[in-house]
Amino acid sequence: MTTETEGQAAGGGQAEVTAEATAGGSAGTSQAQLATADALSYEQARAELVEVVQRLESGGSTLEESLALWERGEELAGICRAWLEGARARLDAVLEEEEEEEAEEREA
Repeated sequence: MTTETEGQAAGGGQAEVTAEATAGGSAGTSQAQLATADALSYEQARAELVEVVQRLESGGSTLEESLALWERGEELAGICRAWLEGARARLDAVLEEEEEEEAEEREA
C-alpha cells in the first residue's frame, strides 16, 4: 500500500484538480478525502483500492481488519471520485469554451 508520505513525494498538481472537484460540490466527498487527495494521485489511490478489494475478497481477515479495509476502500473510492469529478469539470470547461468560440464565429 502507498503511504501518505510516498503519495506526497510522487504527487504533484493534484491541488488544482481537488479544488475543482470541491467547486463541483460533491456531497459524498468529505473534507478528509479531499485532503488525502492532495497526497495521492488518482493512479496511486486506484492501485491501493485494487489492493484493498483483493485483500477483502481473499478473506482470512478478522472482522476488525475487514472493517478497517472497507473504510480505507471507501476513502480511496472518494479520492478517485474527487479526481474524476475534477477532470470532468476541466473537460466540461474546455468544451463550453469551444462551443462559445464556435458560436461567436458563427455570429461574426
